[in-house]
Amino acid sequence: MTVFAQKNVKPFTVPEIKSWKAGTGSFDIKDAQVTYGADNLKMAANYLAKALSLSDPKNAKAGKSGISLDIVKNKKLGAEGYSINTTTKGIKIEAATEQGVLWAVQTLVQIHQLQGTIPCGTINDAPDYKMRGFMIDCGRKYIPLDYLRNLVKVMSYYKMNTLQVHLNDNGFKQYFDNDWDKTYAGFRLESEFFPGLASKDGYYTKKAFRSFIKESARWGVEIIPEIDAPAHVLALTHYRKSLGSKEYGMDHLELRNPEVIPFLDSLYMEYLGGDNPVFCCPRVHIGTDEYSNRDKDVVELFRSLTDHLMGTIQSYGKQPVVWGSLTHAKGTTPVRSENVMMSIWSKDYARPDEMKSLGYQMISIPDGYVYIVPEAGYYYNYLNCQMLYEHYTPACMGGNYLLEEQDPQIEGGMFAVWNDVVGNGVSVGDIHHRVLPAMQVMSHKTWHAVNDTLGYADWDASRKRLGDAPNVDELGTTTAKVQALKPGSGLSRRGLRQLGYDYQVDFDIKWHRESYGTVLTKSDRATFYLSDPIGGWMGFSRDGYLFTFNHKGTPGKTEHITIIGTNKSTTLLVNGKKVDELGYEKVYYTGGKSFNRIRTLVFPMQSVGRFRSTVTDFNAKKL
Repeated sequence: MTVFAQKNVKPFTVPEIKSWKAGTGSFDIKDAQVTYGADNLKMAANYLAKALSLSDPKNAKAGKSGISLDIVKNKKLGAEGYSINTTTKGIKIEAATEQGVLWAVQTLVQIHQLQGTIPCGTINDAPDYKMRGFMIDCGRKYIPLDYLRNLVKVMSYYKMNTLQVHLNDNGFKQYFDNDWDKTYAGFRLESEFFPGLASKDGYYTKKAFRSFIKESARWGVEIIPEIDAPAHVLALTHYRKSLGSKEYGMDHLELRNPEVIPFLDSLYMEYLGGDNPVFCCPRVHIGTDEYSNRDKDVVELFRSLTDHLMGTIQSYGKQPVVWGSLTHAKGTTPVRSENVMMSIWSKDYARPDEMKSLGYQMISIPDGYVYIVPEAGYYYNYLNCQMLYEHYTPACMGGNYLLEEQDPQIEGGMFAVWNDVVGNGVSVGDIHHRVLPAMQVMSHKTWHAVNDTLGYADWDASRKRLGDAPNVDELGTTTAKVQALKPGSGLSRRGLRQLGYDYQVDFDIKWHRESYGTVLTKSDRATFYLSDPIGGWMGFSRDGYLFTFNHKGTPGKTEHITIIGTNKSTTLLVNGKKVDELGYEKVYYTGGKSFNRIRTLVFPMQSVGRFRSTVTDFNAKKL
């Protein structure tokens, strides 16, 4: 009787592998030697070896065993395609570019994470669309650069290759007593041309942002910096009031003012000029969205400014990117389209068929599908991943606009995270909790846009097992069980350590008198207080907020403390009874209206504070 070995099923990855030729058996990577055939593959080789806990890679020709990485001349693979051939003796990775090799490595790391061994077979893979990414609003909420760096690594893990960083914006006037002077505005880049323009509550130095762009490129992720104008510019008019529009509001530049264009040109000169420009990337986004169109003369000025800024960016050898607004700003003043990319976000502002006929390269980013606005009550708090998985591809431009799949004028697809509601309490951890599932589904739908082989329920269950990239823990998976917390000690040996939703932290405490500001635990992102700095209550701080529970420690008393954290609230229990739940808090503004402030906590687990109380049986776990 002949027994036939069963063929291997296609491994699960995000995005899905395009082509799989099944083999039999598997390659056990234990003790495998990683080799790379070109110097520019050293980073990918090091990353692979570290992710798989292997010894340091060697720059050598591929052997018959082990894992080899090589660049080959093969036009069929394209700029980002790759092949992986796995036998029981070894794995051979080939691509035409460094980028393709990195994507192959990410595929291998995902397979290993889910399966432990690598099934034998041949993978041939390449994306359907060139641009796959998202936009993050750092203008209304400061996003630390260390998070953006981690974010880039997670994007690389999912073969997402574009991050648009929205560097300036402002809150809505009605939330600030209808007073422009009080209204929050952010500009996140250091400026030596305009000292004081950068926001005091958080900005990136030019040196650090330049380094971030270069580092991201090594991970296969292009940074597109965005300076939004002539609307969303309150940070600029706070700096120089004469630039603001009295007619449309101080968050609009006065387009009749001859100072506007020289100011913007100087700003771009600072970041694009010289031998070592800050914006050392191929593209720059100039904004140009949501300016009023009620005055036709102003519309022509808007079109003229848009064309001028496009030319300015091109004069530095970069490709300009714009928010689509030319349907909304219909007029006669010519606006160039050659070598210009347009973010198609609303058919009311830019009809896709019109923009296609004008010759723009288009990015699909339809607001009704892919806009996350945390805790705002409009657009999405979390994206509808099932709808996107089943119905979206970059050919979908919103509304009823569905272009032909892989139309050469469709550059790709992105989603967006907007922090519209300044003061709503959303943390960096909350943002990441929303970003990761959105990134996973959009990675799949921009790389492998059609012909899904899994139903959504099966896909969703599998993608949850992948989580963050190797050596990145923004979701917060750290747990700890410690007999006693030693004041001033560390809970983790390296890096950021935190416990994310949903979790429960328990400990026993024999209270001593604690001074205001006494810390239980802290991380780079948050602090949990036994006695907060203002009133001596138990509580926590993060992202510029301080939240307190209705509970203080009594010297000499012993209590069992429980903290339960979800993506909606943080709850304190004392001796098993709920004392306080910090959920949604109403914040009232003009006219008696309100928005919700969220009081969540990704629990800090990096180090222990210097307290006098005795803390024992500390147990932090995921629920």
